[in-house]
Amino acid sequence: MTTVNVPLYRLAHSRTGDKGDISNISLIAWDAECYEVLLSEATEARVAQWFGYRKPTRVTRYVLPGLQAMNFVLEGVLDGGVNSALNLDAHGKGLSFHLLALQVQVPAELAARLPDVPA
Repeated sequence: MTTVNVPLYRLAHSRTGDKGDISNISLIAWDAECYEVLLSEATEARVAQWFGYRKPTRVTRYVLPGLQAMNFVLEGVLDGGVNSALNLDAHGKGLSFHLLALQVQVPAELAARLPDVPA
């Protein structure tokens, strides 16, 4: 089977929330086939590595199969919290957009039918 790398935004969309020094980032798959890729590719270890520059103290993934979604809880990534940090770009939607840029491997047949952002 031939695989190609694509960014997560082609497989899912995202929602976020912040509380103190914790960020919640959800990934909601476009369909069941995309969700299967998320399960194997969007792991706690990969997300922790992807956000390594933010130095998370802990990354926990919660899977929600009924919704074909997952939620990541990233602790210690908000510079002390939204009200304490001077860098507003590191919060909420900014972090979700960063996660959606993570490259994952998908079967070429799946990639051919996924939405993309025109160049």
